[in-house]
Amino acid sequence: MLDPDLLMKIDKGKLPRHIAIVMDGNGRWAQRRHLPRNAGHRAGVMAVDDVVTTGRKLGISCLTLYALSTENWSRPQPEIRALMMILRIYLRKELKRMVRENIRFNTIGRVEDLPETIQSLLRETKRETQNNDGMIFTLALSYGSRVEIVEAVKRIARAVQNSELEPEEINPATFSNYLYTAGLPDPDLLIRTGGEVRLSNFLLWQTSYAELYFTEVLWPDFRGDDLLRSIIEYQQRERRFGLTHEQILLR
Repeated sequence: MLDPDLLMKIDKGKLPRHIAIVMDGNGRWAQRRHLPRNAGHRAGVMAVDDVVTTGRKLGISCLTLYALSTENWSRPQPEIRALMMILRIYLRKELKRMVRENIRFNTIGRVEDLPETIQSLLRETKRETQNNDGMIFTLALSYGSRVEIVEAVKRIARAVQNSELEPEEINPATFSNYLYTAGLPDPDLLIRTGGEVRLSNFLLWQTSYAELYFTEVLWPDFRGDDLLRSIIEYQQRERRFGLTHEQILLR
């Protein structure tokens, strides 16, 4: 149940179109409770459910969650196996809900690095929700922004080599079309939970003009009200995109 006082502070006319979240703090949440790290990951799924539901209710167009980075593969194998199991259970459980709530499922990252059983579930979830025209819910899986950018450069180089693209045609818009996020608007608001203040190789190109919101709340404790608080702060900021305050007032 969302706090009605917080809801009243939300300006529905100034909602961020795209919210991206670095879900941090699962391990510390478990450690503080003397539980194994995997308990934190399982608890984090409840936060995902709540945030997706809240975003859908508010009318957020795009929600992207950083679920697994390219660097996360270096973690202990038992933790990796547990993460894959949690992802498998989540996808099986949430498919009907996504269809019911008109959510279109999407992924970014090197999904080919994931086990084939997971890849199959991802394909099925995308297929079953492809005609939904509500919120686009994206999971970043085996994602790293530097890898994404390098792969985009390689694809552009091949396009030029094959005479499919002229060097003079390469501009920021063209470059964006070669990223994993092609077709998605850039995030307006990037949230990081868990108290850390860094981007951790997440959407480095796409968040060039995003508003950044850092919170001490650990991801398993993050709920819809916390999302509302981040949006309220976002709406209190002046987004100038290089212009002056006076220029913004004249627009």
